[in-house]
Amino acid sequence: MSDVSTASILPGRSGAFGRLSDVFWRRPALLLAVMLIPPLLWLGIIYVGSLLALLLQSFFSIDDFSGLINYELTLSTYRQLLIPTNFDIILRTVVMAAAVTLASAVLAFPIAYYAARYATGRWKAFFYLGVMLPLWSSYLVKVYAWKLILAKEGILTWAFERLDLSWLLDGILSLPVIGGNSLSISYIGTFLVFVYVWLPFMILPVQAALERVPGNLIEASSDLGAHPGQTFRNVLLPLAMPGIVAGSIFTFSLTLGDYIIPQIVGSSRLFIGQAVYAQQGTAGNVPLAAAFSVVPIAIMGVYLWAAKRMGAFDAL
Repeated sequence: MSDVSTASILPGRSGAFGRLSDVFWRRPALLLAVMLIPPLLWLGIIYVGSLLALLLQSFFSIDDFSGLINYELTLSTYRQLLIPTNFDIILRTVVMAAAVTLASAVLAFPIAYYAARYATGRWKAFFYLGVMLPLWSSYLVKVYAWKLILAKEGILTWAFERLDLSWLLDGILSLPVIGGNSLSISYIGTFLVFVYVWLPFMILPVQAALERVPGNLIEASSDLGAHPGQTFRNVLLPLAMPGIVAGSIFTFSLTLGDYIIPQIVGSSRLFIGQAVYAQQGTAGNVPLAAAFSVVPIAIMGVYLWAAKRMGAFDAL
């Protein structure tokens, strides 16, 4: 019996790699630790560490006389966020992010519903290709292309003129706050570009959520006498809501932090991303830039907590 048991154990392998392999085979916990250490170091030092450094910077202040950073902990930098100029930047960004998210949900729902309920085979492949294709092109190319489309001499203005609807475009551009000399230098243009760029991030989660809705539930609602509006409100919308919230995580957070689109398309009024860039790069006020950066992090923290309670992560 002892000879059999001895023969069943393989001899140790020679060489450094062979001995190392034997050690990992005998101690799987050591192998797991070696595999987890690099990503944990990246997450803990590079990612979380940089966020903590950013948070710490926001509690410093700038000396008004010398322009140097005062490394004493204070809340004065956060109080600067409440002055009208800075608070308007925060409010403007949040309102734009909410408007983009709502518009994306309205546009995405019928597209996602058709793909989930009716598209099959080649048509479903065409759907995924159509949704993903804009994501394959350069982000800057898309934004600059939209700037040309929305310009005063652009194709959109030409189309309004050809349809004898210039009066409608002029009326839209004459609206207070959101209007401007042309669509390319107005909040309306910024809004349109945001919706175009982030719409795929709303369509895919909503489509995934709608595919999980059993078709017999819709049929049962119709059999019980519900008209299409009631079926939508009481069956489809509640079951698709996790997907809508999941998509809104992307559209809302990406709009909050973006500074390139408002820089290229839109008015001279700043958004949070532009304020961070200006304070850190031009003004050299790193603490205020850090405080501005904490605002979307805090907003998204609350938003993600609410989204988790609504089951949004189940649709990702």
